[in-house]
Amino acid sequence: MVETHVPENSAGGYSVLLTGGSGLIGRYLSSALLSEGYTVSHLSRNAGISGKVRIFKWNPEEKIIDTEALKGVDYIIHLAGANISEKRWTKKRKEEIVNSRVASARFLYEIITENKLNIKAFITASATGYYGSVTSDKIFTEEDMSSDDFLGTTCRLWEEGADLFARAGIRTVKIRSAVVLEKSDSALSRLMTPARLGLVVRLGTGQHYFPWIHISDLCNIYIKAIQDEYMHGAYNAVAPEHINHNDFVRIMAGVMHRPVFLPLVPGWVLKAVLGEMSDIVLKGSRISCEKIIKAGYTFRFNNLVGALTNIIRG
Repeated sequence: MVETHVPENSAGGYSVLLTGGSGLIGRYLSSALLSEGYTVSHLSRNAGISGKVRIFKWNPEEKIIDTEALKGVDYIIHLAGANISEKRWTKKRKEEIVNSRVASARFLYEIITENKLNIKAFITASATGYYGSVTSDKIFTEEDMSSDDFLGTTCRLWEEGADLFARAGIRTVKIRSAVVLEKSDSALSRLMTPARLGLVVRLGTGQHYFPWIHISDLCNIYIKAIQDEYMHGAYNAVAPEHINHNDFVRIMAGVMHRPVFLPLVPGWVLKAVLGEMSDIVLKGSRISCEKIIKAGYTFRFNNLVGALTNIIRG
């Protein structure tokens, strides 16, 4: 269960429709929303019922949707998108990654406008990859332009799909999330796998930054985006503490009571195995969270020691 902390005047009872509800963030967010009194439904390839969540069928590629899913919906949260780290980035896979995010957002926009549905807000996932796969001294803010590399271009097109709603007068929020920390089905869980065998490895030079966020904070930011009518535009969902990869590994090893395997896995090895996708684990810069803090959000987990202790031991 995600630990939520939202204002006492939270508007429970509203209806929230999620795409990508069966994914990592979608599962936790659905639980958090239900605990706050929201009615939650999903759009998915297969219809059905999962606990208190009703699942409606849709297929954006074939322009198929059960319009029953849209009746009485107050908020839409768009999380759907092919996993960027699941397969090697071939030309075909890159197209799948982009289209799964962009085409689905545009299809939702078409359905909402054609049926003249009055939703209170459209909230979309995005990622700090918007700023590109780069290691630099710069601290990126929401005012910075998107990178022209693959991740930056993907996030820009993803957000442009959401901007269609903004131009139609619908409050639109874009959540640029960092690496999500969670125990069983995240990037952290993959880093922890060799550690459970007694080895904690470091990747590349280890000097690149590792922007992160605890799953509970990410869910709470989405809930704030629902409840705070003043939120609009892009927000970085990233913890305040700036940590490089070496520090991340060292802290994780300490929390897990495991030794750090000192030799680094060279960058060229990862590039040979992963190709262009290796940029995800070999590069990284600092990302500012000042905008979401100024909007009134208080992080439950603002340092890595506390976040990992909660996830690994709690």
